[in-house]
Amino acid sequence: MKTILFICGGNSCRSQMAEGFARFLGGDRFKIRSAGIFPVGVHPMAIWAMTEIGIDISDHACTMLNKDIIAESDYIVTLCREARDDCPPLPPEVKHIHWDIENPDKAYVSEEARQAGFARVRDEIKRRIEQLLIQIDKGEI
Repeated sequence: MKTILFICGGNSCRSQMAEGFARFLGGDRFKIRSAGIFPVGVHPMAIWAMTEIGIDISDHACTMLNKDIIAESDYIVTLCREARDDCPPLPPEVKHIHWDIENPDKAYVSEEARQAGFARVRDEIKRRIEQLLIQIDKGEI
């Protein structure tokens, strides 16, 4: 079974949503993990955004990125520049994919705008996860 690791700075928003989608869409075909450079806790708005579409990530925990997690991975997806730039060197056999996805946890003028921002990022991550799983299944990456 192939292992996919999703990494973002805090392991609070983007990587948690990616893990949730990959588990939901990938079923038991993959082992799915997420980690952060400096984990800070799962963001309540990430939980809200995923719950809104029927995926519960409320039991997810934040994980500090370490060499063991990296060594156990077949695919590593960095979801922001911080994760890409601060990630330790990867073994040559690990396939690295980088997506520069905006941080949904930024200042918004209203709660509605904040929800829309998280939903937009969630939907982008879903689209990318769907494509990634197809590419892996076809042996394209």
